[in-house]
Amino acid sequence: MTAQKNALVVGASRGLGLGLVETFLKRGWRVTATQRSASPGLAALRSDALTVETADIDDDHAVTGLHDRLAGQSFDLIFVVAGVATQAHEPLHLVPREVAAQVYLTNAVSPVRFAETFLDRLTPNGLVAFMSSILGSVALNESGGWETYRASKAALNTLVRSFEIRHREAGFGVLLLHPGWVRTEMGGADADIDVATSVTGMVDVIEGRFGRTGTAYLDYTGKTLDW
Repeated sequence: MTAQKNALVVGASRGLGLGLVETFLKRGWRVTATQRSASPGLAALRSDALTVETADIDDDHAVTGLHDRLAGQSFDLIFVVAGVATQAHEPLHLVPREVAAQVYLTNAVSPVRFAETFLDRLTPNGLVAFMSSILGSVALNESGGWETYRASKAALNTLVRSFEIRHREAGFGVLLLHPGWVRTEMGGADADIDVATSVTGMVDVIEGRFGRTGTAYLDYTGKTLDW
């Protein structure tokens, strides 16, 4: 009998994060899901296999507190989903410096700092995943737009590669995942796919990556993306 897997999904109050939690639960995982503030969607799930915690990844004290509250637990998967797209449609020179800096901190710096804090809770041969985007690919940027968001995800990709290299001897795998263009509050109503399609694909990719090391930059279908 296969042992039940345990996931920590960071930033799960709505959209893709919430959809991931629902999908993992349906597949028999235990899930600890974080929210920045009270999430009606998480509250509605009501599963004995679900634990909900509150923490803001931009707040080091809150992340440390979460780490302390989860003492004694270990996770096969740590998936940092949380991210923002503040003023993403405006060109860089029209975005206030403090807004651009906060997008960078939330999307690139905080996810890696969170992963560093929780590495001691990762099971041997586990996975650390980060919600990236095809917009983080420098090679594939042929249309421009979404400048501060693109830059933050490109920075995430770079920082995560360095994170994996620094910890390579530990033997865990690292994933940067592009969810597709999804009909969420961030993606908008005209996006290509729905949440269910995206999260089903991402969970398939995750479940297929256990036991593999190194960093992979993949979309929700498992396709490798250009850096």
